[in-house]
Amino acid sequence: MRHLSNESKYGVQFMEAMRRFDEENAQDPNRILVDGVDRAHELWYAQRVTDWILRLDPDASEPLLLAARSQHICRWLIPRKAYEMTRAGYLRWRNDLKHLHAKKSAEILREVGYDEATIARVADLNLKKGLGQDHDCQVLEDALCLVTIQYQLAELMQKTDPDKMVGILQKTWKKMSNAARTHALALTFTEAENALIRKALG
Repeated sequence: MRHLSNESKYGVQFMEAMRRFDEENAQDPNRILVDGVDRAHELWYAQRVTDWILRLDPDASEPLLLAARSQHICRWLIPRKAYEMTRAGYLRWRNDLKHLHAKKSAEILREVGYDEATIARVADLNLKKGLGQDHDCQVLEDALCLVTIQYQLAELMQKTDPDKMVGILQKTWKKMSNAARTHALALTFTEAENALIRKALG
């Protein structure tokens, strides 16, 4: 698996779980062009989150890597448009997605032979239990935020009111650790993105 720098440190069980996660996400009908190559969006997303996990914590734990790869597994099965376009509808959608991801990832982990303690740990990480107190949970949150800032900022700016976009970026920044913020500020941005970042961060 090319996104894991040292396969020898991970067992067969782990690699099979990651393969199964990728196999599921490869079925995403939502596509994205990456360097001219058509990719399944959720597969691309999961791999980018894994990349950031390994940059932030090269010795990342097995449950953390499993949680990163299954964070949005089969997300397309519950589309946002199936819910009312209100705050309450958004929250119901997000809650239903959490249960879908937890159920699907647990099924796969169980099928490849993981014990219930590991399955529960992966679920807790994906549900972000202990955020602000749990190291692995913070690294996962940092990785998710960095993927948004590095790869999705331009798209968000195109479809979001500028003032609302400032608030979104401020909320994202607040959730990140100091180390993740340093990584974010070292990224390359367009002039418009830099202007937004300056406005949001003061």
